[in-house]
Amino acid sequence: MSAAPSVVRVDLGKRSYDIVVGRGVIAEAGARIAHLRPGANVAIVSDTTVFSHHGAALRSSLSKAGITAHEVLVAPGEASKSWRMLERVSEGLISARIERRDLVIALGGGVVGDLAGCAAALTRRGTDVVQIPTSLLAQVDSSVGGKTGINSPAGKNLIGAFHQPCLVLADSDALDTLSARHMRAGYAEIVKYGLLGDGAFYNWLEAHWQGIFSGGAARIHAISKSCAMKAAIVARDETEQGERALLNLGHTFAHALEALTGYSDRLLHGEAVSIGMALAFRYSARSGLVAPAAADRIERHLRAVGLPTRIGDIAGGVGGSGDIMAAMAQDKKVSRGRLTFILVKDIGAAFIARDVDGEGMVRFLDSEMQEMVKASLP
Repeated sequence: MSAAPSVVRVDLGKRSYDIVVGRGVIAEAGARIAHLRPGANVAIVSDTTVFSHHGAALRSSLSKAGITAHEVLVAPGEASKSWRMLERVSEGLISARIERRDLVIALGGGVVGDLAGCAAALTRRGTDVVQIPTSLLAQVDSSVGGKTGINSPAGKNLIGAFHQPCLVLADSDALDTLSARHMRAGYAEIVKYGLLGDGAFYNWLEAHWQGIFSGGAARIHAISKSCAMKAAIVARDETEQGERALLNLGHTFAHALEALTGYSDRLLHGEAVSIGMALAFRYSARSGLVAPAAADRIERHLRAVGLPTRIGDIAGGVGGSGDIMAAMAQDKKVSRGRLTFILVKDIGAAFIARDVDGEGMVRFLDSEMQEMVKASLP
């Protein structure tokens, strides 16, 4: 018998919802969904790999609760966040006769959550969605807060909508099917929460990170803590007009690097975030905002976990500083051509820096490239 799950509330008035974190939560999904929306039909949007692991358990749970379920499956991977797949999923929901009072269930990682959420936001001008994230990254980040979207060739998540879920079910046992690489990528987003606003949580992560990977109480605590931090920020700034931008620590760099690697397995999102956070700390140190020792400390921790921290860690390269600057210019946080970065004054003390000096950033990236060349010399 598993312990009672942890429940985090996202307080958005009439659109408030629960994030349920615990072991075996997928097996309880049917009962929770039937209570939430009696009589609703559902469409499960998932990718083929995730569905092979968790689809049967979810379908069984729904069936026991008397819920009729349809399936819309897509290929795994970031490439599915496309116009073509958005059309396929939306048409699948319509073919399944999913109505406004029915539910879309997003079963999968961040790609499925973003894609299904976007399709739900658009289909019939808005259908409710239940997020069942099955990756660590999705459980602590993308499933919470209502950001949905697909990618453009020009940049990541440039097409989408804010569409809050009505329930999030984060089954910590589902993470046992992940590869070590994908667990590490998700862990980068957990580290982000400590670095942006809770130094004590970051200290705890340095001491307990191995328990997150092995499972049990440490894993559930880390997921719940991350969700609680994000829920509090989302409740204060739902559509990212101010404080919510702090959640993008490392992401301006990360999204540019992902675009330059073609949204491929060469660089997972969490790996890009790890590099981006290390870059943000090093740029902050170079600018005299934070002690170099802090930048060194977080780099050592990320490396100990097995995450990349340098542009040179990306297999196949990403071009030069000009390529990175051009990719960053397409970031959603650009305002009237001005670059916005999340920089730091200390571990746990991030802030929004608007109108960052472009020439200074080029010099910083050039220095990073020079270090990469030095590291490659015999």
